[in-house]
Amino acid sequence: MSNDIHGNDSDSQSLSSPSTHDYLDSPLGVDKTPSISSPKQPKSKEKTEILYGEQAAMDGITQAMNNVKNKADVCGDSLSPSFSMGVNQIKNGYIDFKRRGVKIRFITEITKDNIGFCKELMQYVELRHAPAVKGNMAVSETEYVATAKLEGEAKPVTQTIYSNSKAIIEQHRYFFENLWSIATPAELKITEIEEGIEPVKTGILEDSKEIRKKIIELAKKSNDMSICSTIGGMQLIYNNFFEVYKDVIKRSRSRKHKGIRWVVSINNKEDIELVKVFLNEGVKIHHVNSEPLLSFALSDKMLNSTIEKMEKGITVSSLLTSNDPLYLNHYSEIFKELWKTGIDAKDRIKDIEEGRYINVNIILNPKKSIKFVSELNESAKKEILIILSSDYGFLRTVKTGVFDSLNQIALDGIKVKVLIPSDSANEDKINTIKSNYHNIEFRILQFSLQMAIGITVIDREKTMIFEIKDDIKDKILQTLGLAIYIEGKSAALSYVSIFESLWKQAEMYKQLQIHDRMQKDFINTAAHELRTPIQPLLGLTQILRMKAKDKEQIEMLDIVIRNTKKLKALSENILDVSKIESNSLNLHKEKFSLDGLVLDIVKELGNNLLVDGNKEIKFECSNSAGDAPILVEGDKNRIGQAISNLVGNSIKFTPQKVGTICINIKKGKSGKDKDAVVVVEIKDTGSGIDPDMFPKLFTKFATKSFHGTGLGLYICKNIVDAHGGQIWAENNTDNNDSNGGKKGATFSFSIPLKD
Repeated sequence: MSNDIHGNDSDSQSLSSPSTHDYLDSPLGVDKTPSISSPKQPKSKEKTEILYGEQAAMDGITQAMNNVKNKADVCGDSLSPSFSMGVNQIKNGYIDFKRRGVKIRFITEITKDNIGFCKELMQYVELRHAPAVKGNMAVSETEYVATAKLEGEAKPVTQTIYSNSKAIIEQHRYFFENLWSIATPAELKITEIEEGIEPVKTGILEDSKEIRKKIIELAKKSNDMSICSTIGGMQLIYNNFFEVYKDVIKRSRSRKHKGIRWVVSINNKEDIELVKVFLNEGVKIHHVNSEPLLSFALSDKMLNSTIEKMEKGITVSSLLTSNDPLYLNHYSEIFKELWKTGIDAKDRIKDIEEGRYINVNIILNPKKSIKFVSELNESAKKEILIILSSDYGFLRTVKTGVFDSLNQIALDGIKVKVLIPSDSANEDKINTIKSNYHNIEFRILQFSLQMAIGITVIDREKTMIFEIKDDIKDKILQTLGLAIYIEGKSAALSYVSIFESLWKQAEMYKQLQIHDRMQKDFINTAAHELRTPIQPLLGLTQILRMKAKDKEQIEMLDIVIRNTKKLKALSENILDVSKIESNSLNLHKEKFSLDGLVLDIVKELGNNLLVDGNKEIKFECSNSAGDAPILVEGDKNRIGQAISNLVGNSIKFTPQKVGTICINIKKGKSGKDKDAVVVVEIKDTGSGIDPDMFPKLFTKFATKSFHGTGLGLYICKNIVDAHGGQIWAENNTDNNDSNGGKKGATFSFSIPLKD
C-alpha cells in the first residue's frame, strides 16, 4: 500500500490515535474511537489510513458505500459473495445501491461452494468470474477501500484500508478494468458449474510434471481418443504411459469407452515391432505416407499438441493443451481426413514384410539430400548401384569425396557399381581418376542418357533420385535441385533393371568397340593387301589386250579388266571408309572449274559405256551460269569421286537399255546466313529410291540390291560433309516413265562457292 500507512506507529504524522469527535467529522462517520485514525484535517485533504477493530472497519466500509453516487467497482475472493450477502450491514448497502440506481460491477471467483451467494448477489450487481482472486477491494468515484483477508464465510471484517487519494483510486480503477476485460460472465460460469462443464482453457505447458499430468488426464477423462503422431510419439507413450492407455483399452472392451484410434507413418521393421504391440492391445491404427508436421492427442474433452518429433520417445519440452471447442472441432476434422486417407496398419505391415510397399519423401534442400544419401550409403548391407547424370556429374562427385567413402565401404565387402555416361572428350580423364578407386566397379556409357537426374539404389530396396538443374556447374550444391527418396522393393527393382541393362550395354559396347577395331584393322589390312597386286594385274592385262589379235581372247581379257577395275574400286572404297572412320580423310584443296570436271567425268563414263555396250545412256549437262565457268575451291579428286559415284549409281539403277541422266550445275543460297553455294543435281530415269531406304540412304552398307557394297553414297556424303556442304536425294515427280510407273530419282549436293 501507500507509504502513508504505518500501522500502530504513534509518532506517525499521517496516522495517529484520533478522538471520537475527529472520527465523527470524517467522511466515514464512525461514531466509536478506532484503534488508529488520522488527525483532524480539512475535508479536501487526501488521506490514506488503516481502520482496526470490527466496528471501525465495518463502519468505514458502510460509510464508503453511502458515499457512492453513481457507480463503484468491487473485486473480492471467493468469500466476498458470502460477506456481501451474509453480513446484514453490507447487504443493506447493496439494497440501497439498487434503490438509488447505482451501477455496481463485481469480480469474484465463483465456486460450487459460493454459487448460492453469487446468485443472490447478481440481483444487485453485474457479476463476473475470475479464477484465483486474492484480496478484496472496492473503488468508487472518490474513495477506495480494501480488506486484506476475510475472516470466514458471512463474517464481518476487523481491518479496513481507506483512501481518497486520486492516484490510488486511478491505479486500482485501471487494475479493475484490466481484470474485468478478461473475466467470465457469471451466468456462463454458473452454468459450467451446475452442468459439470469444464471452463474453456488454452495454454502452453513447459513444466515436465505438468505435461505428464495433462497426458494422463486426457487419457483418464476421455470417452473417445484420436491420436496423430510420429513413431517417436508412439514410443513416448509406450515408454511412459502404456499402463494408462491399457486401462483406457480395458474400458473400451467393457463398452465404457469408444476406444483409441491412431494415425502414424510406418516405414520399417523397427516401426512394425512397436506398432504390433499397440495393435495387440486393441488400438486401431492407420498408416499415412507423410510423417505429420505436428503430433496431437484428441479426446472428447481436451486436446494436447506439440510440433516436436519426439525421436526415440523423448519427452516433449512444450505442450499446447486446450479444451476450447474451436480447437477440438478443428483437430477432429484434421484427424478424420487423415484417418480416411490412411491405410490399415495391418495391410501396411504385410506390404513391408513382403517387400511390396512404397514410401516416398521429397527433400527440397540439397544439403539435406546429400547428407541423407551419405547415411543411406553407410547403411548398405549388400550393394550400392549408382547412375550418374554425365561425366560432369562424375567429376563433381570426385570433388565431394563421395568416392573416397564409397571406396572404403566397398573395402568392407559391399558391392559398389557406378555407371558414367560420357563423351570421348573426357574419357581419358575419367579413366585416370577412377583408377584411384580400386574397390569400386566403374563402367562408361559411350553416349548421353539425355536425362537430368542421378540415381542411387541401396540394397535393391531404397532409391534416391536427384534432380540435376544445371549439369555444367562445378559445385554440387549449385547443380542439385530437389531429391526424391523412395523406399520399397518394387520401385527399387525397376531402377535396378534399368541399371543392369545399361551395365550390360556398357560392357557389350566395350566388346563391340574391340571387335569393331579388330574388324577395321582387318579390312584396312586386307584392302591394302588387295590393292598391292591389283594394279600390276590390271596393267599387265591391259597390255595383253592391246597385243591380242584373237577376238575371243580380247573378250576374255575385257572381262578380266572389267572385274579387276571393280576389285580396285572396292579396295579403294574400303580404304576410304577406313580413312573416314579414323578421321583421316585429308583434303587437298585447289581452285578448279566444276563444270569442266563434270564434263570430263561424263566423257569418261560415256566411253566406258561404249566399251561395255550394255546400255545406251544419254547425258544432258547444263550450267545456270551459261558459258562462264563455275569455279570452286576443294579437293578436285574427291569431288570428282563423289560425282562419279552418283552418276555411276544412276547408271546402275537404270534398268532399261536406254536412259537419260541430266546433270545440272547452278548457284544458290544455303542456311540462315544465305551463304553462296553451288548445287550439282544428277537426275536419272531409273527405278527410283525404295521408300524404306530413305532413312539409311547415306549410311554404310545401305543397299537392297545384290549389286555393290552400299559404300558409295556413304563415301559421297562424307566427302561433301568434309567440304562443308550438304547432300540429299528425292524421287522425281515430273517424269512420265513407262517402266512400271517408276520416275527415277535426283541426287543433289551443295558445296560452298568461293569467289
